[in-house]
Amino acid sequence: MRILLVEDDRRIATDIEDILKEAGFTVEHAADGNEAWFLGDTEEYAGVVLDLGLPGLDGLTILKRWRANGRSFPILVLTARGAWMERVEGIEAGADDYLAKPFQMEELLARLRAIIRRAAGHATANLYLGDLVLDPKHKQVSLKGRALNLPPQEYRLLAYFMHHQDRVVTHTELIEHLYGPDADCDENTIAVMIGRLRRKIGADRIRTRRGFGYIAETPARQTH
Repeated sequence: MRILLVEDDRRIATDIEDILKEAGFTVEHAADGNEAWFLGDTEEYAGVVLDLGLPGLDGLTILKRWRANGRSFPILVLTARGAWMERVEGIEAGADDYLAKPFQMEELLARLRAIIRRAAGHATANLYLGDLVLDPKHKQVSLKGRALNLPPQEYRLLAYFMHHQDRVVTHTELIEHLYGPDADCDENTIAVMIGRLRRKIGADRIRTRRGFGYIAETPARQTH
């Protein structure tokens, strides 16, 4: 899944970027408020990590503009410790959660996963598609209680589908969230990967909508 990281401190940004990539996210970084505003207003992201103290436009202004323009992606705000007024303003402006600096990277990852999960309508940490279960924390997948050993890209593809099940996902959307917007990748690459994934989880879980894309659905015979 594609994450926008907005942080002007290079060291902190590098640490956050590393843990997000290790967790399977595709990360785009903006160190300037104006660049961040433009990216968030024109691109689609699964979530945003937004520092409030930025050069150019400040984070709170960016947040308010995004929400005013109907940008609904989940946002985790980073604030200076003790800046409680910033946290209140951030939540009231439409932030989904906040984290005070300094923080543990594992907590940032957990909070980001939680707001993405809530935005997709999932109440529990694990994701379900009938008897197919995905555990984001441990990056494990099981089918009917049996562990599946998926390569990283197939795992990320399945995770994206399971976060967005019951809606059509386009080829372009999958390419951007798996590889980034400038990736040299075509629809055939995605089709081949989906074919491999179907052989492991069952062809009826990811259906093709010709001319539109794909949709992940719970097989009709299964309920969770």
